[in-house]
Amino acid sequence: MSKIGKINISIPEKVKVALAGNILNIEGPMGKKSLDIDLEIFNLDIKEGKEISLKPKKIDPETKRLWGMKRSLINNAVIGSNTGYEKTLELVGVGYRAALKGKQLNLQLGYSHDINFDIPDGIKITVDKQTTLKISGADKQQVGSIASKLKTLRKIEPYKGKGIREKGQYVLKKEGKKK
Repeated sequence: MSKIGKINISIPEKVKVALAGNILNIEGPMGKKSLDIDLEIFNLDIKEGKEISLKPKKIDPETKRLWGMKRSLINNAVIGSNTGYEKTLELVGVGYRAALKGKQLNLQLGYSHDINFDIPDGIKITVDKQTTLKISGADKQQVGSIASKLKTLRKIEPYKGKGIREKGQYVLKKEGKKK
């Protein structure tokens, strides 16, 4: 039995869930998401629009692996369409700053040039201070992917801790040279 897979997913009041063929459509105030569900492997029950339960038709090692993952994907889509996901990034370093210019994020990260990052559809980036970014959207995977791409533009340096990091991320600092 999958520990995660057997837990039912509760649907908030503002979210509508409908199954059309093999596609599960989830629509809420933050956005829409469509998930492909293999109905040959799983039974999907939507109980009075309040709860979703996912059960495999037969239990073998392959379906055990897919069961928990599929349940997590459905749950993430329900939460994302209701409240959305958010990540906060901090720019640490002298002269490191960010600014929004239309659909582009302009970053000054200590290089000889500015970096212009195109913001994809479905993602909203806000610059609170010049050194704090908030990335928000309905898709958990897309929000995490954008945060990861931004973090790779200037990796955290282990001696002074300069770079782009998530809020609250622990940075292991190395000791410098000894005289």
